[in-house]
Order: sequence, then structure tokens, then C-alpha cells
Amino acid sequence: MATSAAKNPKANQKSPASATEADGADTSPRKKGGKRGKLILIVVILLLVLGGAGGGAWYFLHDNAYDSEDTGQSGGHTKGLTGKGASAKTSTKPPVFVPLDPFTVNLQYDDANPQYLQVGLTIKVTESSVGDAIKLRTPEIRNRVLLLLSGKKASEIATLEGKKTLSEELMREISTPLAGSVHPDAVEAVLFTSFVIQ
Repeated sequence: MATSAAKNPKANQKSPASATEADGADTSPRKKGGKRGKLILIVVILLLVLGGAGGGAWYFLHDNAYDSEDTGQSGGHTKGLTGKGASAKTSTKPPVFVPLDPFTVNLQYDDANPQYLQVGLTIKVTESSVGDAIKLRTPEIRNRVLLLLSGKKASEIATLEGKKTLSEELMREISTPLAGSVHPDAVEAVLFTSFVIQ
């Protein structure tokens, strides 16, 4: 028998197919387990990514909700007011300012001495289209402003309260000619850039 084995060395060697079958019997569960493990790993990674994205979205949405609120002294949250109080969210648009040429008017007499007012005005508006509407109506706006200013006495507009009242009156006078072409709250403020009474 030793001679037959020596004569036929191929008899002792396993055929490639039988070696693969023998090894395949041992490794096929490992391959299936490896595929299953990879699939579970991919599912876990996807769940972590989706959970992180959902958590991030919640954080930013929740954070933005509190950006539009102010904390009151009592510790509670009160809605913050911007502009005229119409909106609780802050505007991301930069303000638009429309300067007007300076005005010089004679004021009403307080006593025997004549006085005049020289004032520079800039109008704060919500967007550039409102600025364009103001430029189109500048002669009418200037007329309304001149009539309002020339009807004032120095004593009425010299104080801080007088200037605030005048600013509100100017805002109404400037907004009136724009009523049909822009939003009613398009003019946010009338700002004094110079104010001289002599």
C-alpha cells in the first residue's frame, strides 16, 4: 500500500473542489454572519446619522424660536418687539435710509424776534422700493414738510419731547403721499441729522 500511495501522489491530495467544499462548509456561516454584521452596522450608522440630523434640526429650530423672545425680569419669556411691534421676528434685511436735502424755514414768532429753523432729515424705510417711491414724490413730500415746520414755534420744538413729537408728525406727513403705492408701515422713522434754531 505504501507503494501505491507513493506511486499515486494524487490520491493523497484532495481535489480542489472537495477542498473548497470542506472549507466552504466551515466558512459559509461566517460569510453569512459577516454580511449580516455589515448590514446591521450600516443600519446603526444610518440611524445615528438620521438621529443627529434630526437633533440638529430641532436644536436650530428651537434656538431660533427663543431668539425672537426676550427674557423678562420675572424669568418668563415675553415676546420681543421690533420696529412698530408688529413682528416678533427680527428682520434680516439691513435698513434703508433716504436722506432729504436740508430744510430752512421761518418759525412762528414766540416774541418780537424772528427765528428760523435749519434741519436735516433722513427717512428710515423698510426696503429700497420705498426709497424709490419717496424719490418720485420728493416735491410733494418737501412741500408737506415745509408747511409743517413753518407752522411751529421755537418753544414747541426746542425740547426733547418737542423734537419727538415733531418726528412723529413728520412721519405722518411723509407717509401720506405714499399711501397708495407702499405698505402703510413702510416708513419706520424720521431721523434728525441736524437741528439748528436761530
